[in-house]
Amino acid sequence: MALFFECGDPDVRVDAIETAAHSVSTGELVVLPTDTVYGLGADAFDAGAVRDLLQAKGRGRDFPVPVLVGSWWTIDGLVTAVDGRTRALIEAFWPGGLTIVVRHAPSLTWDLGDARGTVAIRMPLHPVAIELLEKTGPMAVSSANRHGSPPAQTAAEARAQLGDDVAVYLEDGQVSGGVASTIVDVTEDVPQVLRAGAISVDELREIVPDISAPGAGG
Repeated sequence: MALFFECGDPDVRVDAIETAAHSVSTGELVVLPTDTVYGLGADAFDAGAVRDLLQAKGRGRDFPVPVLVGSWWTIDGLVTAVDGRTRALIEAFWPGGLTIVVRHAPSLTWDLGDARGTVAIRMPLHPVAIELLEKTGPMAVSSANRHGSPPAQTAAEARAQLGDDVAVYLEDGQVSGGVASTIVDVTEDVPQVLRAGAISVDELREIVPDISAPGAGG
């Protein structure tokens, strides 16, 4: 039976975060709020848990799972090196609605799907998510919905879709953003916008002027 916590109550929230972190450490799935939509999360380094996440969503390995982190500096342990442009984007837009695609360190023993040596990383602007990530470390997180259904705006909506495939639901009201993150690929010489979203191309170019955005003026 899945556990459901109302994180608006500060006392409940403490217990909720502890319970969710324990569930993640034992390979179970949790639903957590972010600043965009509610996410379905698992330990990024537990391949079995990531497979369960994809199965719960009804998606295959051709949809690699992004990773959420709890601080600017977590990315340093996940890649071989962070160049100046990537660091500038992180400092400008994390935590927030920017996902950055990087080449992960070859030494990492994770399996997030068929990502061909890359990983999409974001630091969410949501206190419950950050508190959980500080306890769990990097989490593989996808939108909390069945494939083909609308992303959940509350944990209750997620529970209606995912049921007991999830061990713990963290409810913190309807998400305030509701707009998907912007995705920027920094694996090539010229960073490229792969998906427009919460961060505009103009905002990105204030930080990295040569960023490429097909369909948006270059």
